[in-house]
Amino acid sequence: MTSDRWSAAQLLERAKHLRPLAAQHDGVAGETLKKYPRHATMLTFRSHSGEGEVHQHFADLFYVLDGHATLVTGGDPVEAKTTGPGETRSTAIKGGSSEEMNPGDVLHVPAGMPHQILLAEGETVTYFVVKIQESE
Repeated sequence: MTSDRWSAAQLLERAKHLRPLAAQHDGVAGETLKKYPRHATMLTFRSHSGEGEVHQHFADLFYVLDGHATLVTGGDPVEAKTTGPGETRSTAIKGGSSEEMNPGDVLHVPAGMPHQILLAEGETVTYFVVKIQESE
């Protein structure tokens, strides 16, 4: 058994290839770094706001590496659609609380909480995520 370590510099270097991928899609690109029995680590680059999300069984722990965004949590998903077992996406979150996301910030979103990452025009954000299984 070994431990895993990624420095912020290593993650930012690795994330460089995500920028052109995001430009080819909807402004977001990510990759799973490693899967573990009850959690996974991911790296994400965004140049556009994301959809509203609700993960019924997984918490998100965000570590912001670069850029700036706003995290909206709580509230009600607008035009929600089930996209998979325990996964919901929506066009927006209505009535949630907003928190700024800046480099070095760590933000925790518990399982079952609606959330959405919003970016102002011209902004980008790169973040490391730990997806933590909280229930079956």
